[in-house]
Amino acid sequence: MMGKRDLLAELVNLDGVSGDEGPVKNFIVNECKKYIKNIKLDKMGNVIAVKRGKKPSIMFMAHMDEIGMMVSSINKKGHLSLSPIGGIDPYILIGQKVHIKVGKGKTIGGIITTSNVLDGVDLEKNLKMDALFVYTGLEKKELKKAGVDVGSYMHFTESSNFCNLGGKDIIGGKALDDRIGCYILLELMKNLKTKNEVIFVFTVQEEVGLYGAKTSIFNLIPDYAVAVDVVPHNGFDEAIMLKKGPVLTVKDAEMISNKVLVDYLRIAAKRAKINLQLEVSESGTTDATSVFVAKGGIPSAVLGVAVGNLHTAVSVASKKDIENTIKVLDSLLRNPPKKK
Repeated sequence: MMGKRDLLAELVNLDGVSGDEGPVKNFIVNECKKYIKNIKLDKMGNVIAVKRGKKPSIMFMAHMDEIGMMVSSINKKGHLSLSPIGGIDPYILIGQKVHIKVGKGKTIGGIITTSNVLDGVDLEKNLKMDALFVYTGLEKKELKKAGVDVGSYMHFTESSNFCNLGGKDIIGGKALDDRIGCYILLELMKNLKTKNEVIFVFTVQEEVGLYGAKTSIFNLIPDYAVAVDVVPHNGFDEAIMLKKGPVLTVKDAEMISNKVLVDYLRIAAKRAKINLQLEVSESGTTDATSVFVAKGGIPSAVLGVAVGNLHTAVSVASKKDIENTIKVLDSLLRNPPKKK
């Protein structure tokens, strides 16, 4: 069970939009140092922690970055046009409070709106991202003086921080994608019981192109890799549901998981007496896509947690699903795949 210190809440509440993952990176480095000696940061900003051991070696990946926005222009009125970072639907941004970063630890508050909404008339039909802007109440000169400029990062405010919803099991907050995965890797580190080599990689810029994973693998030679990420809740036909167990992705839009590794994960779940949900999807992908074609081919798979309201200011997930994902991966490490 999750202890008195809520590590997941701390991770979720950190700001780390793609390309600006510094606070998350520093936090994770400090946590890794408690359990693993061999830790390094590559030039891209990925955090790589290696527990030395025998072959076969297995690599776990989770991405540190989250969706957000960036200032793309400032008009004379001081309205800030925004460029999305990651996949965001413009409709979910209306009325959201944001912080605009203006310096180390300093921000300016704003509200995302449109001309129609600001003037109290009906919302535009077929809303496009370029209709949105951030209103701060400041004019262009004032914004410039405060440090706001084209390229300034914007992230969701404390209103999107970690929270418990109606029941004890369901949590909400920004950046569950993929601070849940980061949390799972850190928990695995704490109680690592294997003689095999285990590589933990916390990647950057997954939301904008899987770039961190692409560079992280250059100096690593794992025998297997598992991306630990989140999977969209699918209640339409109850294919992927909260509180129904970890999700094993057999296929997504960009890759088919290695069949041998999928089978090992299913056996690991059965050994741990954990129900697995299976996903076959035509949309989305993970860091595993960048890894499974590297180094002549690295057998890869994806194990994740079902998340509702994905890529919004507040997503939702089940604590039990998170805890059971940790148990499945722990079971895998106790009986890892044999090197062929």
